[in-house]
Amino acid sequence: MRRLSLPICMMAGLLGAPAFVVSAIVPIAVAAPEASRKDAPKEAPRAPVTLDDLYARLKAAKDDAEARGVAQLIERRLDRSGSDTVDLLASRAAEAMQAKDYPLAVELLDRVTVLEPGWAEGWSRRATAFYLLEDQASALADLHKTLTLEPRHFEAWAALAHIYMASDDKARALAAFRRAEAIYPRMSKVHDAIERLAPDVDGREL
Repeated sequence: MRRLSLPICMMAGLLGAPAFVVSAIVPIAVAAPEASRKDAPKEAPRAPVTLDDLYARLKAAKDDAEARGVAQLIERRLDRSGSDTVDLLASRAAEAMQAKDYPLAVELLDRVTVLEPGWAEGWSRRATAFYLLEDQASALADLHKTLTLEPRHFEAWAALAHIYMASDDKARALAAFRRAEAIYPRMSKVHDAIERLAPDVDGREL
């Protein structure tokens, strides 16, 4: 997952003169800021960016690139379990899924959900493993648990919609897609799905 960094560049000069010229002509003027900095009030530390802040930025994103970058930051936050042991188990589960050993992935994620039952991503990942095992009932149950813990989990809403689509429950699928879009308005795959489903569920305009 790529990180999106927003560096802030600051430039300083003294009346446009090169630094070595200023230091040679007015050395006292260069030293003066040191004394003034001691007396100047210190800037208050910036508050850390919260998950709530990121979701607000996601909703207000002005273009797709910005939205994708913020979505990636959110996913990285959600990926943190807070436990080294759980992170290791989740990593091994991901390897098992890549190897298409879905039963092993479920077994590992069973342990994840026992050790960290409040980690929404653990339930979401197990839902994926169940879905790949074609156990839709268990996948649905885990997605509902995910959304109970983190109602803004847009990928879980989208996954829920796809499962409803697979069972031809278009009304519930559309409702779930719309929940995902409300959180992540620039999620193109969700917007396209809504465009396809809405006429069938809501009725076509005359």
